[in-house]
Amino acid sequence: MADKVEQLEFPDENQTAQTGPVTCLGMTFENDEARRAYFTEELRKKLPELRKIEGFPIGEDEDILALSDPPYYTACPNPWIKDFVKEWESSKPEKLDEQHYRREPFTADVSEGKNDPIYNAHSYHTKVPHKAIMRYILHYTEPGDIVFDGFCGTGMTGVAAQMCGHRSEIMSLGYSINSSGEVMDSSGNLISKIGERNVILNDLSPAATFLSYNYNSRVDLNKFDKNVKKIINEVKKEWNWLLETDHLLPDGNSAKGEINYIVWSDVFICPSCLEEVIYWDVAMQKDTGKVLDEFYCNHCKALLNKKSVERSWISFFDDCLQMTVKQPKQVPVLINYSYGNRRFFKAPDVSDLSLIDKINDTPIPYWYPVTKMPEGDESSRNDKIGITHIHHYFTKRNLLLISALLHKASRLEPRDRKAFLGILTGILQISSKQSSFRFDSRNPENTAGGILKGTWYIPSIIREGSVFQNFERRYASFQKLYQTNHDFQSDFSVITTSTASDILINDNSIDYIFVDPPFGANIMYSELNILWESWLGIKTNVTDEAIINNSQRKKLNEYKNIMLKCFREFYRILKPNHWMTIEFSNSKASVWNSIREALEQAGFIIANVSALDKQQGSFKAVTTTTAVRQDLVISAYKPNSELVKNVERTKNTSDSIWNFIKYHLEQLPVFLGEKDSAGVVVERTPRILFDRMVAFHVQNGYSVPISSAEFQTEITQRFPMRDGMVFLESQVAEYDKKRIQAKDFVQLSLFVSDENSAIEWLRQQLLKKPQTRQDLHPNFMKEIQHIAKHEKLPELDDLLEQNFLKYDGEGEVPSQIHAYLSSDYKDLRGLDKNDPKLKEKAKNRWYVPDPNKQADLEKLREKSLLREFNQYVEELSNSKKKLKQFRTEAIRVGFYKAWTEKNYQLIVDIGNRLPESILQEDEKLLRYYDNAQTKLGL
Repeated sequence: MADKVEQLEFPDENQTAQTGPVTCLGMTFENDEARRAYFTEELRKKLPELRKIEGFPIGEDEDILALSDPPYYTACPNPWIKDFVKEWESSKPEKLDEQHYRREPFTADVSEGKNDPIYNAHSYHTKVPHKAIMRYILHYTEPGDIVFDGFCGTGMTGVAAQMCGHRSEIMSLGYSINSSGEVMDSSGNLISKIGERNVILNDLSPAATFLSYNYNSRVDLNKFDKNVKKIINEVKKEWNWLLETDHLLPDGNSAKGEINYIVWSDVFICPSCLEEVIYWDVAMQKDTGKVLDEFYCNHCKALLNKKSVERSWISFFDDCLQMTVKQPKQVPVLINYSYGNRRFFKAPDVSDLSLIDKINDTPIPYWYPVTKMPEGDESSRNDKIGITHIHHYFTKRNLLLISALLHKASRLEPRDRKAFLGILTGILQISSKQSSFRFDSRNPENTAGGILKGTWYIPSIIREGSVFQNFERRYASFQKLYQTNHDFQSDFSVITTSTASDILINDNSIDYIFVDPPFGANIMYSELNILWESWLGIKTNVTDEAIINNSQRKKLNEYKNIMLKCFREFYRILKPNHWMTIEFSNSKASVWNSIREALEQAGFIIANVSALDKQQGSFKAVTTTTAVRQDLVISAYKPNSELVKNVERTKNTSDSIWNFIKYHLEQLPVFLGEKDSAGVVVERTPRILFDRMVAFHVQNGYSVPISSAEFQTEITQRFPMRDGMVFLESQVAEYDKKRIQAKDFVQLSLFVSDENSAIEWLRQQLLKKPQTRQDLHPNFMKEIQHIAKHEKLPELDDLLEQNFLKYDGEGEVPSQIHAYLSSDYKDLRGLDKNDPKLKEKAKNRWYVPDPNKQADLEKLREKSLLREFNQYVEELSNSKKKLKQFRTEAIRVGFYKAWTEKNYQLIVDIGNRLPESILQEDEKLLRYYDNAQTKLGL
């Protein structure tokens, strides 16, 4: 095996230097090679200092330099980011100060598929389609603005930022572009302007930033295509015998066909007769393509399943490890090959088995990684079956061919070499033993392999595909990517490899942030990326990896703290009054709350939550409870300095509350809906506004000098109300105009899980039509069947009594009931509110009270909840047990009162007696608990 250093230095034979002068960061070079050489030496000098930065990747200096293309891309923290930001800012046509920049949150639910060739150019674990991100960038930014992505993955945010200057890509979103370059939506509303945005991409993983570089840079496609074909032909000429199989001709002679793929099967031992059972023979139904859960031994006919059998094992001497290795036995069972223009199937014959023996005896003359799998929740999965190193995940045939291609690519000039290596990393999974055989009896010619993403799972029936064919298919996707990139006006995005909690960017420098952060324990990124990073020679430093992982001793709290550090850094570099979009796909409430709380603790204010439908779920997204089909998108903003000063100046007074509400209302969307329908802007409802106001004050350590009931009363007196929503005077005219044009008003659909959502569900039902208790009861019982186990939900009668009003037949009929009856019942139209017929029909109907009476009810309800909370306090003072069943609303109200009274110890004491999962999954309780701990120095 060739030496690693020789392979990774990539000797530059037969390079073709780019002609013409090149300007970079104000300096002019003879050509691009001169630019690269200069900045590579500069990076070499800076590496000792850069190594002191947290999250610096694990790798030798020469490996980092070989992979980098400074100053645009570095496989370590990029020391030139500030220089780029300064240059970009100076090039902007005009500058808006923080007071003049205004955007509402982007509220449309976005749906973009994953079948775009650009998206499919690499099989990275998770990606947000670039077209989805384009919609956000177009909404929040102008041409020349600076976009940042701190968890960039394959760099889709970079692709999106540059595609904002690509006319056909913008129009594919359903937008139009006028002669002035203005982007308009389908209704003719101005969205943005066409033009590239500058982008800074960061990730902790060297594999991710390397892929980002390849996604976001240009290649001379004609020259690159010639080089790729030359390398493929050279490797084929030397090693094509590895893929040869005999094809029987009609005359009885044989000729050589080319193998497309080989199917391998696990071998088990029957516990009844102790004979070997080939899984393919007994479990695969060849006529349907179905794999049986139960199957019969083909020797003794015993009924078996995979749990009842033992593996058959083989031992062999591993030349790389210089030791004997024991692994599960696998045998070839089917070969698909081509002869002429046709494809054929055959069972392996003697010559095929001899070929496999010959390959296994052939030394690999090139470098390939012999990396031990790290200890981890996922990466240790196959240790028990002797698959402990990266090279164990490949057949000898595919390992040889991949390393041969990599060796040949070492003579290419740096940019082409990196592009080639990017394609090569894209075929590693599908060329490994992770590739399963999926048999389609209806169309066997198209039978293909598949990977169970997010795992190191090795199936019992493996498809060993042709490395050449895998490469050519992946190269076709990259060709389309590079054809598109050729139109980019700028050369590169700026890419850095570091922790997102320590970015080399000045304060208040970024115009917009889009991030798709790690999802708790959903995907073990560093453990999975070791496949690619072993071939790149640089590995992730997992110290600052934001993840829930037992092997790294990181639980939910550690995950939240790392995310908090990252969000604080994002808050620091984002300009005031500007926005961050967080795409998040974990439905586990505790992880969702960790993200939300970290956002608020960092100083961000949440303004909207929408859905992003990627249109194609991965295996885990479809089958596990911790992932969802539709990702959530949080829109949050960094408040400007004026708000911070005003609230600080008026803290602990009611003025601070209304200063915040006025500012926050300015940031919220005025109208939601299409031409013919209107919808509720949830963030404008008094309950949510109260929650946001409390969150802001609590996170900043301020007291909240107003109760929920007082807030409900005063907000309706201070601001115009429409459809249960709060507006500024400057906004209400716009809402009224659009609301008149809408035929329908769409209420929110609710999932009732606790007392608060049950009350809101009742409110929606009674807003539609005032009803009796008998009318409500059947549907209410259906809705509460998913109520949380710990939730002590009051009876329907109590919820109605505490939150709504009932007409008892005395006095005139309330306006709410009168309006409903006179519109829905013809015989009741035009009747006076005291008409006996109308009063009889209205009797015993519950209705939503007007705001003033609602506030009175809120006061009564809070008193009732506080009495219940005090009972919990007394109960727990006489016991050491956890509180198993309780009214969450009572705990929330109790925590709120304790916070206003600065009784932080009570919050912590009661919080410690709640079930941990409940505390972590309730955002309001967690907010009070965490901040009370901070106040007490715990």
